[in-house]
Amino acid sequence: MQKRNLGRSNLEVSALGLGCMGMSFGYGPAADKREMISLIRSAVERGVTFFDTAEAYGPFANEELVGEALAPFRNQVVIATKFGFKFESGAQRGLDSRPAHIKEVAEASLKRLKPLKVDAIDLFYQHRVDPDVPIEDVAGAVKDLIHEGKVKHFGLSEAGVQTIRRAHAVQPVTAVQSEYSLWWRKPEADVLPALEELGIGFVPFSPLGKGFLTGKIDESTTFDSSDFRNIVPRFTPENRKANLALIDLLAGIAGRKKATPAQIALAWLLAQKPWIVPIPGTTKLHRLEENIGAAAIELTSDDLREIDNAASQVTVHGARYPEQLEQMTGR
Repeated sequence: MQKRNLGRSNLEVSALGLGCMGMSFGYGPAADKREMISLIRSAVERGVTFFDTAEAYGPFANEELVGEALAPFRNQVVIATKFGFKFESGAQRGLDSRPAHIKEVAEASLKRLKPLKVDAIDLFYQHRVDPDVPIEDVAGAVKDLIHEGKVKHFGLSEAGVQTIRRAHAVQPVTAVQSEYSLWWRKPEADVLPALEELGIGFVPFSPLGKGFLTGKIDESTTFDSSDFRNIVPRFTPENRKANLALIDLLAGIAGRKKATPAQIALAWLLAQKPWIVPIPGTTKLHRLEENIGAAAIELTSDDLREIDNAASQVTVHGARYPEQLEQMTGR
């Protein structure tokens, strides 16, 4: 597995990371813990060094899972986690990025990652921008944690360009995490140019369109009642049917490259910028191996032009989030 630096920072990670959220949260019931520990360790054995978790995933269970799974590999891996929500009775109840709360979350996350014997969080993201707390105060709180040796790098998730600039002026931002894939390209308009200018790395989550770009989902696919895709407009049966045009595009190129649609989607992301590190998630070993295989696929400039030209002819149907969740992005 090749390595990449996140922006101009000294944080070096594998070209593809592993998003761990779906192991505990979001896509149906939590997977079996022993199986997920085995899967995470398999990822390390195959060269993955970058693992993404958050207190909100579970809540709390995912950090504990990642901490236990990676305990034998502490010096080989980089772990990103997140702050910014408040919880009551084990349920998420809005945003909270007050500096005092950020520091409490850092302490709690370090305790949950305890099997790793970590004394510092490698990358600490604000999970969503809190409109009630100036971003300068947020950046200042993380700066304090960095000075105290409890955090190594500062990140933002789904933040707008002005927020990124204001935060970066207080404490350099190592990475911004947002959704980005062939079926959600909005970051190209202003976020990616700003990150390139500032020397900040970019970490696309849902790089396979929440599973859709694998080509294994169509209008007849059913999701578990607790799967959050049930409330995503882009995943209504009629929108899924309409969006299969994008899969046809990927499948055609995949056939020529002796690859899968998922591998082409990930290889396309890797080809956009050398400081982009996608974090596809999975609960299955064969999917992990398929995703990792994308790092070895070379897309020529002609391939990329063909993908862009064809994709520009495809209209993606449906919003990527319900309105209340979309309102929490791009601030």
